[in-house]
Amino acid sequence: MQASVETAQAPQPGTVEHWARARPDALAAIEGERALSWAALDDHANRLAHALSARGLGRGDIVVVRTQIRLEWMAIAAACGKLGCSLLGMNWRLTPAEVRYVLNNSRANAIVCDDADPAALLPAFDGQPLKAAVSLDVAAAGFDHYADLVAAPAPARYSAGQPGLIIYTSGTTGLPKGVLMRGSADMSDQIVTEYLADVGAHRTTSAEACFLLTMPVHHGSGPSQIWAAQKAGALTVMIRRYDPLAVLDAIQRYRVSHWTGVPTMFKRLAALPPGTVAQHDLTSLRSITVGAAPVSDALKQWIITHLGDCLYEGYGSTETGMVSRMMAGDQRRKPGSSGRPYRHVRIEIRDADGQVLPAGQSGEIWAWTPVAIRNYLNAPALGTDTRDERGFFRTGDVGRLDDEGFLYISDRAKDMIISGGVNIYPAEIEAALQTHPAVADAAVIGIPDEEFGESVMAFCEIKPGLSVDEPALLEHCVGQLASYKRPRNIRIVDELPRNTVGKLLKRDLRAPFWKDKEKNV
Repeated sequence: MQASVETAQAPQPGTVEHWARARPDALAAIEGERALSWAALDDHANRLAHALSARGLGRGDIVVVRTQIRLEWMAIAAACGKLGCSLLGMNWRLTPAEVRYVLNNSRANAIVCDDADPAALLPAFDGQPLKAAVSLDVAAAGFDHYADLVAAPAPARYSAGQPGLIIYTSGTTGLPKGVLMRGSADMSDQIVTEYLADVGAHRTTSAEACFLLTMPVHHGSGPSQIWAAQKAGALTVMIRRYDPLAVLDAIQRYRVSHWTGVPTMFKRLAALPPGTVAQHDLTSLRSITVGAAPVSDALKQWIITHLGDCLYEGYGSTETGMVSRMMAGDQRRKPGSSGRPYRHVRIEIRDADGQVLPAGQSGEIWAWTPVAIRNYLNAPALGTDTRDERGFFRTGDVGRLDDEGFLYISDRAKDMIISGGVNIYPAEIEAALQTHPAVADAAVIGIPDEEFGESVMAFCEIKPGLSVDEPALLEHCVGQLASYKRPRNIRIVDELPRNTVGKLLKRDLRAPFWKDKEKNV
């Protein structure tokens, strides 16, 4: 979190205030038919900061932002920076009960939302130390209307940079936990600066760049992309609800140079009718980044062939920040790899006893980064089973390093299936199923088996306009997987469960099979 000041001789380079002076009429963001110039964005942020300050918000407070991808997010974030507040990105799909948990756990002081029915959230506010509740679109009792807050002119305010960002992990077990995304307090600024510079090194830093935003703003990736564009004074084109045709149209219309997405987004592009992608001019793309979920080699090759040979893959987590990057030039040389560690990052592959394994052997991935957390928000220090005494964080992923230091991720440790004492990794089976021309996506889980403990079950989502039955998919696996890895059952579903970042929610698939069992393994 950066300190704010009421006046300054000159704003810090790369801030909204800086570009409002340097390029006042240039566009900062576009969303649909709406647009904001840098000057208008700064003005909106000043007005909002003034209104929130009048309601008692200031340095050290936490503002929850529960919105979809939209222009106002940039003004809210800039206002938080001006006030010295932290911004907590909240998933707009959370129920009132889940909202109440996050408010209580984070001790947040304000909330801004774009709910169609904001009043449904009011019970979640009972007993919370909220100084303000703001509705963006709908006037509602118990809320200030955003339009009213920014209606009156306000004096200029300056910030030293972006606000602190808090993200709650989606979590596969237990309740979500908050992460204040910043560098460790005992690390020198130089190390953190060099690390962050390397993380963003593949992006063009000129004001002529154009970023396409399809990642949600309650995920670490969305805000980081907005702030990367802001630092350069570049345009951010926002798509509120993901649509593959809208993506192609936006890339062509605005000459997008940088786009980051999750595998599901690219799979939906690949599922468009033949020739659709080729009908669009995508030559402006300079970097395509995919991450946040496992990426099959087949999908990588499709992206390179149809969108451009500028594909990067990022691997990391909310708790660690980014860990490794696969460069575009290495995609064909190192198929299946997630790349090498970023500057100052160290990776160790460990066995079940915590011993470091040599290159080529698979084990659990532990990573040291300059920004890895020591504790979750308002929680004690992490135990050594999660963050060891040397500061290495247990990622929960399984993988190996080759002799050149390239990382290969095979699966999530918690997703591993143990059948008859044999370890089976779902990602390998999912990749095999996805080679079938009719399969859009696949998810593999372990279900109870009296004899073997667990057996392999697969769920397949089929591409629009195509069809296939379960026996055909089972037969498809015969030539690709050893007998013990093949699914014993396959179920075809209309749509696999995913969160708003596109990650498969395997716990939702597992739950019906394990609900009456003593253990979930």
